[in-house]
Order: sequence, then C-alpha cells, then structure tokens
Amino acid sequence: MQSEPASEDVLLATRGDVDAFQRLYYLHIKQVYGLVLRLCADKSLADDLVQEVFVQLWQKLGSFRGDSKFSTWLYRVTTNICLTEMRKQKRWFAKLTSDSHDVSEQVSEGGLDMSQLDKLILKLPEQTRQVFVLHALQGESHQQIADWLGIAIGTSKAQFHRARKRLEEWLQDE
Repeated sequence: MQSEPASEDVLLATRGDVDAFQRLYYLHIKQVYGLVLRLCADKSLADDLVQEVFVQLWQKLGSFRGDSKFSTWLYRVTTNICLTEMRKQKRWFAKLTSDSHDVSEQVSEGGLDMSQLDKLILKLPEQTRQVFVLHALQGESHQQIADWLGIAIGTSKAQFHRARKRLEEWLQDE
C-alpha cells in the first residue's frame, strides 16, 4: 500500500498541528470545492459548505483510521456534508446509474474539456446531477449512492442512465 504524500501531515494534524492541517487544506481545497459545487450547483452555498467541510474535518480528524487514502475519506466526508445540507433544504436528488463509465476518460478522448462538461452537468435536474456526479466523477457504487440518498439501487442506475443520455444529447447539439 502506497502512502499519500500528505500522510505525514495527516498524522501531525490528527495530533493538533495547525500548520499540517493548513497544508492539507491547501492541498485539497480545489478538489473539495469542485465536488461541492458540482453537487449543489450554487456558488454561495458551495462557499459555505466548503468552509463547513474543513471545520468538520478538523473536528473529526481523529476518527480517520487510515483504512483508505486520506483523500478518499475527505471526499466521503464532503459528500456526506453536501447530501445532509441538501436534505435539510428539502432538495431531494434523483437516482441514476448504469454500468460504470468513466466520464473523465470519455471527455479526454472526445476533445471536450472538463469546464464544458461541468456546464452541461449543471444543466441536469438536481437529483440527476447529484447521482451522476457521485457515480461517474467520484466513482461511488450504486449501492453506496442508494444508501446515501435513500433510494433503490435500480433507481440509482436508471437515473444515471438518464443523465448520460441527456448529456450525450446535449453534446451532439453543441
């Protein structure tokens, strides 16, 4: 098992080292913000949620057991915070999925850049967008998505398929 470059900082931060935590923050802030923005599609809310992610991260850092990469754990914490907030706001997201397709690979092969894809993803209905982001971009299983969103696995797969179909249609129109 290969350790992450930030593993020493993770260890130091769990012991209360603020400088190590700050390095972790700067290492992960862009990816966390991107994930949050894709999930909630609201810049103001994304700013608030990113702040909440890092506040909770500082508070929960001691619970990181090292069973997975720190970044994987961080993105799971981020996703949970976003989903909790969306539920609080009564914004229920749909369930999509189908066979796992790595959208990033399709983007690089097709000449479409990620900023174009992000714009199209933001056009998806909220529920559909969230399932798509969780499965295609974050690599979460349909089982995990179904558990998080309180939906059936089949519903997750169907919503993912609908999202892919819409994105393909929009890409053909461009």
